[in-house]
Amino acid sequence: MILAAALLCVGHTGAADAQSSPEVIKIGMLGDESGPYADVGGPGSVAAAQMAVADFGGSVLGKRIEILVADDQNNPDIGSAIARRWYDSEGVVAIADGAPSSVGMAVQGLAHERKRIFLITGSTTSDLTDKACSPTGMQFVTDTYSISVGTARTLVQRGAKRWYFLIADYNFGYALQRDATAVVQEMGGTVIGSVRSPLGTADFSSYLLQAQSSGADVLAFGVAGADLINAVKQAHEFGVARNGLTLAALQLTIADVEGIGLDSAQGLTSVTPFYWDMNDATRAWTKRFLQKRNQIPTRLHAATYSAVMHYLRAVQAVGTTDAEAVAAKMRAMPVDDPIFPGARVREDGRVMMDFFLFQVKSPAESKYPHDDYKILSRIPAEQVFRPLDRSQCPYVHAKQ
Repeated sequence: MILAAALLCVGHTGAADAQSSPEVIKIGMLGDESGPYADVGGPGSVAAAQMAVADFGGSVLGKRIEILVADDQNNPDIGSAIARRWYDSEGVVAIADGAPSSVGMAVQGLAHERKRIFLITGSTTSDLTDKACSPTGMQFVTDTYSISVGTARTLVQRGAKRWYFLIADYNFGYALQRDATAVVQEMGGTVIGSVRSPLGTADFSSYLLQAQSSGADVLAFGVAGADLINAVKQAHEFGVARNGLTLAALQLTIADVEGIGLDSAQGLTSVTPFYWDMNDATRAWTKRFLQKRNQIPTRLHAATYSAVMHYLRAVQAVGTTDAEAVAAKMRAMPVDDPIFPGARVREDGRVMMDFFLFQVKSPAESKYPHDDYKILSRIPAEQVFRPLDRSQCPYVHAKQ
């Protein structure tokens, strides 16, 4: 019953028809369509995938491209069951999104077993291109290592060396704390405490009070979506920042900022590879995105567009949907689209792209709707992603 309710088929006239048709190439969008991550990815990522298909022309290798959509309800059991059915029974050749990380990890293993493509645009645990890497999995979105390195390194350099973590109590949060801790300690800082919050926590008051009394310089939020919005709003209400504690949001998107509001979010520092107002190309793409969905796109939405487009280009280039052949081509050819110029897929599946350090503007600094970020500096991809010589990906070491 749950799985039947979760699965939605978009862009075709009949499920039985599509399943049996040899003239359809199916891509599954599996993510949080209605829960705490829905604004960050979810329906916006579906819209971005549909844009990519339309921009590609709607077909590849003479076959119509079809997007399937399912809500994984942030449950790895539900997510893996849907992915298994898609791969085994419904002819899906690739799955994209995969949020949250617990679902992404489950789908990665399944895609590896079935030799199918997984376009990771929702899951952010860096394990997906490290110890849990796959020859057919590619991570287009930021990961816990990159956002930790970019944000933590900057704050420690500014003298904030004593850290306290408020993290999500599942894979995403654990990986985020682990990767940020390594950076903090490497630079001479210390972690003096942490607390874990279950997904969907409404009241963060006890966690915030613990952090406030810890003697830390930084309270690092390792939560995302609606949980991050609630946590930062409550921190503002309690005056946490006014008491000398710097707030760092390790996983911050523009959807979060607008959900929090500039008054409460101002001063938060983080990193991103995409901001809608960065240049003419991002503004033009955003204008088209807004015609499909009344929402400023997040970096997850941009990553989904880029991933689906890159996948379709590779399929066209090799003349088949065979996962191993397509994956090899995706690694061989540059991503290099208007959203992520100069991006490329590394051998571990990590999509290498430059980042930007930003700070959330105050209400007085914001001059027009969605003018939320101050871009402070550009960070080359090699400085934010895990170096290959530190990789635990077995396929990397097998080639060395």
